[in-house]
Amino acid sequence: MESRYNPAEIEAHWQKIWSEQGIDQTQTESDKPKFYALSMFPYPSGNLHMGHVRNYTITDVIARTHRMQGYRVLHPMGWDAFGLPAENAAIQRGVHPAKWTYENIAHMKGQLKPLGFSIDWNHELATCSPDYYKWTQWIFLQFLKAGLAYQKEAAVNWDPIDQTVLANEQVDSEGRSWRSGAKVERKLLRQWFFKITNYAEELLNDLDKLTGWPERVKLMQANWIGKSVGAYLEFPIVGMDEKIGVFTTRPDTVYGVTYVVLAPEHPLTPKVTTQDRKVAVDAFIQEVSEESELERTAEDKPKRGIPTGGKAINPFTGEEIPIWIADYVLYEYGTGAVMGVPAHDTRDFQFATEQKLPIQVAIVRADAADAKVAPKQAYTEPGIVVNSDLFNGMESPHAKEEIIKYAERQGWGKARIQYRLRDWLISRQRYWGAPIPVIHCPNCGIVPVPEADLPVQLPEDVEFKGGRVSSLAQLEGWANVPCPSCGTAAKRETDTMDTFIDSSWYFLRFTDAKNDNQVFDPNKTNDWMPVDQYVGGIEHAILHLLYSRFFTKVLRDRGLLNFDEPFQRLLTQGMVQGLTYMNPTTGKWIPSAQVDPNDPKDPETGEKLEVSYKTMSKSKYNGVAPEAVINKYGADTARMFILFKAPPEKDLEWDEADVEGQFRFLNRVWRLVTDFVAVKGAKPNTPTEGDLTKAEKDLRRAIHTAIKAVTEDLGDEYQFNTAVSELMKLSNALTDANCKDSPVYVEGIETLILMLAPFAPHIAEELWRQTGHSESVHTAPWPQYDPDALVADEITLVIQIMGKTRGTVQVPSQADKQALEQYARESEVAQRYLEGKEIKKVIVVPGKLVNFVVG
Repeated sequence: MESRYNPAEIEAHWQKIWSEQGIDQTQTESDKPKFYALSMFPYPSGNLHMGHVRNYTITDVIARTHRMQGYRVLHPMGWDAFGLPAENAAIQRGVHPAKWTYENIAHMKGQLKPLGFSIDWNHELATCSPDYYKWTQWIFLQFLKAGLAYQKEAAVNWDPIDQTVLANEQVDSEGRSWRSGAKVERKLLRQWFFKITNYAEELLNDLDKLTGWPERVKLMQANWIGKSVGAYLEFPIVGMDEKIGVFTTRPDTVYGVTYVVLAPEHPLTPKVTTQDRKVAVDAFIQEVSEESELERTAEDKPKRGIPTGGKAINPFTGEEIPIWIADYVLYEYGTGAVMGVPAHDTRDFQFATEQKLPIQVAIVRADAADAKVAPKQAYTEPGIVVNSDLFNGMESPHAKEEIIKYAERQGWGKARIQYRLRDWLISRQRYWGAPIPVIHCPNCGIVPVPEADLPVQLPEDVEFKGGRVSSLAQLEGWANVPCPSCGTAAKRETDTMDTFIDSSWYFLRFTDAKNDNQVFDPNKTNDWMPVDQYVGGIEHAILHLLYSRFFTKVLRDRGLLNFDEPFQRLLTQGMVQGLTYMNPTTGKWIPSAQVDPNDPKDPETGEKLEVSYKTMSKSKYNGVAPEAVINKYGADTARMFILFKAPPEKDLEWDEADVEGQFRFLNRVWRLVTDFVAVKGAKPNTPTEGDLTKAEKDLRRAIHTAIKAVTEDLGDEYQFNTAVSELMKLSNALTDANCKDSPVYVEGIETLILMLAPFAPHIAEELWRQTGHSESVHTAPWPQYDPDALVADEITLVIQIMGKTRGTVQVPSQADKQALEQYARESEVAQRYLEGKEIKKVIVVPGKLVNFVVG
């Protein structure tokens, strides 16, 4: 028997056996309850760091625990493999995006396997595989059939270097692309959209069903959906038959409207602009087109605008009011127009003050003295309506309702609910993505690719020209095809889909990943779904999770799914932070390998470096590769550190000293068990009925206290760090036990190994076999605690005199108040301190203390 703990040897040994025996394969026994454990799948960037390891370790512990608790578990892994990084890598390296991607997948899979994750690789998928994106395209066609996919011209964020549309979230606060760094432009392009707004109300209301989600994530989604209740009002344009429609949550302020603002991109802008204003307006529109949406809407930026020369009529007052355009109004939001009420909106007040526009009060506080005095700031609270004709004197909440009714009767507007959420722009003008499966025919218009012709495969013969991969639009041999309906020469759609499409349904495909005939078998998917525990970063709290919820509801309505929400429970793990070094003069990050941690200086300039913890990333040179830890300490130690250092939802600072601490703990467990096996032999045993010694009772209480605590820590709250602490306590109790020849000690050894198994699977397997078991520890049942074992035979009773503790006495734990008082009176402590004193009163706190009040 190997007396020294050698993680490299035992981890490779057991991983080989587990693979040969298929121990991690998904069980299909229908008599067992199901548990679907899922980590957000990674982008194959090429290298894992310990931040990735934390995510997958958390999910693995949950999966392993549930297997031992009698569940059939699905725990898959795949690759979110389309997207710009692979295409940019192809440009930089002169390799095909597919080659770069699949090489990275192989490398990262090679990094994952040594960590001992109980992943069923038979369910592996990659979104860039035709076997997967065939069904992504099929789902697109389902959206098209349902009227949920459409094309329209839209103002988009355009990256002039990467030559593609960017989502708002991909543009930084300075209006630059998150990847290329280019100044983002605004362009009008014909784009594909999904009608996620059709599901806005359900997506909002169903957040209440997600009781296993963090409240902050639900709040983030609710704010993103942004439901507003108000009114749609129309302002006629002077000299035209058209009207400007606006949405407002404050119809009670309509009599205070003194101007209307259009978005520069609004179709009415050129129509309302007078000839003498055209040059100035066009110049302003060009300026605004060079700003990002974030720049235009930033709270701390001045609101810029320009008059068009056009006029509108406030139908409530009959007055003509000027029409302006301004950078802070976006065509994609609401109606692309707002009514200016400077007396009751902070932004409007700022704009009107700067532009010297009129300010008309329509709401005042109940105790306001004079509604005619020009306000010094916007009053935005409820109050009493003034200067509003029929509605004067009403409380503003009531006036809202009455003004909406009045507008409906007059034909000026109506009640409306509006959402901040906009339809999802899914078009991308790049090569490395799933082609959109439609054909544009001059006769038939938009024609879906027949399902029998899926997948529409990406052509492989792409070229590298001018520092970029050829777009699909340039590949005429691929793009030019006959129309499936009439045979006329037609063209394929040459946009590809946003990669968020791929990740919005992958969890469904995992349940039936190798199905060549269907997107998935609904019977299998409805059996496994929804995901019982989803683990991933808070950065996906809005878009990925919202889109996944949307897809689930659409596919439910298409008759494929029988549930409303994809993820029952969500754990957003904290980030792993590494020690970073930065030159404060240059702002340059210095690789930690080049720095002496005891004297951190720039190796080139000798300057003192700033030292801090930052989230691990390539750009900061602070990532810790898992293989570096595994080679030195073993996978089990890496896993234990990740789980013990901090609660899963908190950020974790990487510290090798703490890694060493976990390595020492596993060595102690190794010695504890191997010493036991050397003395006792491999003789599994359990305690028998009969009298136990005090030492046995104490140890058994420690064992079952640990079982109860660890089981609870691995329950709904997932407090892995305290669970590891409980394992350490049990290890100490076994080390200090005075009954090592007892069946209770055997129970303790085996319990420690069983509960260690989800955390450190390799050492637990090795020690379990050494204690004489022929089956894997990972197929053994999870231990159950005995409530009777938790009850102590004796308790320590505190004896007080006049509230001061004078000593203690051991008494039976079941003694009632009368018996406790008697034990206390008869104790040596009481005899000594009460001698010659009169007892006025005795206060008994059962299970804790007896206090004698004396005269």
